[in-house]
Amino acid sequence: MRSKLILIALSSALAACATTTRDLPDRGVASVNVPVVTTADYVFDAAAPGGSLAPGEADRLSGWFQGLGLGYGDTVYVDGGYAPAARSQVASVAGRYGMLVTAGAPATAGMVQPGSVRVVVARRRAEVPGCPNWSRPAAPDFNNRSMSNYGCAVNTNIAAMVANPEDLLHGREGTGVTDTYTASRAIEMYRTAPPTGTKGLQDVTPKGGK
Repeated sequence: MRSKLILIALSSALAACATTTRDLPDRGVASVNVPVVTTADYVFDAAAPGGSLAPGEADRLSGWFQGLGLGYGDTVYVDGGYAPAARSQVASVAGRYGMLVTAGAPATAGMVQPGSVRVVVARRRAEVPGCPNWSRPAAPDFNNRSMSNYGCAVNTNIAAMVANPEDLLHGREGTGVTDTYTASRAIEMYRTAPPTGTKGLQDVTPKGGK
């Protein structure tokens, strides 16, 4: 009976260890401090009677873009019944900020009123929440876990430097157009560029020709 109790106690301890190990995602080399991409949609309704922006609406839209700090990482859409007609005008205003108008539009609250268009700016931002993370001392660590701050520096820099945070979510779709010059440019530079580290060196043949 005593041996059975010992076996039961050992099996319970091993099961607890296994459960604890599964509940510790920082036992491996992957970082638990990873970039998180958030999305926010901003809406601007502009009067567009007859299918074109009303006088003064372009200036209002430009001021709205300026207030948002429109830039790379944002996506501009035009929605509404008159969207095809007013699209070029909105694209002209967005072009001042180096932005293009993207086809389609995300779902937004409320209906677009007749005689108006809705300009939507979808903004994506990347950040690593909770960093820096010094919530746990580095030692002693009997569970062989990575430091609580592990990955914060690298991933925070990636989140800050990536031009379009959406690239962290999925790859870009191909345009269907192949530019052979762009594809071969890197190879051409590799072949034609002089080797580095050769400046100031002399070609000396050892005595005996060996």
